[in-house]
Amino acid sequence: MSWTIREERAGDEAAIRATTLRAFEGHPYSDGDEADVIERLRADGDLLLSLVAEDDGTIIGQVTYSTARLSNGDEGWMVIGPIAVEPSRQGEGIGRALMDAGERAMQARGAKGITVLGDPQLYGRFGYIQHTPLKLAGELGEFMQVKSFGAPIPDVEIGYAPAFG
Repeated sequence: MSWTIREERAGDEAAIRATTLRAFEGHPYSDGDEADVIERLRADGDLLLSLVAEDDGTIIGQVTYSTARLSNGDEGWMVIGPIAVEPSRQGEGIGRALMDAGERAMQARGAKGITVLGDPQLYGRFGYIQHTPLKLAGELGEFMQVKSFGAPIPDVEIGYAPAFG
């Protein structure tokens, strides 16, 4: 492993955008606005944590965390995503390392758990489960998954920061 993980810092924005655009280009489940979501989260003050994977000064991956909005007002649940890894570097464990570092950071901040909207086959390998009491309204609800850090998963609806649209 020749890369390291660190928090995003000023000046990383353009590289994060470029990496995210390349990572999602041509994917059928992508609507192409993942890089815009990150920028809107940042601009709105809703970007809770952004970690980057860096190799010799070049950003090769990034993961974003924001706060989930639960219909009962419960706090402590987070949203992971977007997460992106340079296509030429996928399969090296970079995405897994970003997720692991992010989970440790979220637990250190007292998070109850993390939610994700994505491929159940992929995120299931990381301990995320679908069909929990926490629900997302709409056609994408079946792809919503949760990883609890020991807290009971509430039986409520989840919402996202406005940046997600």
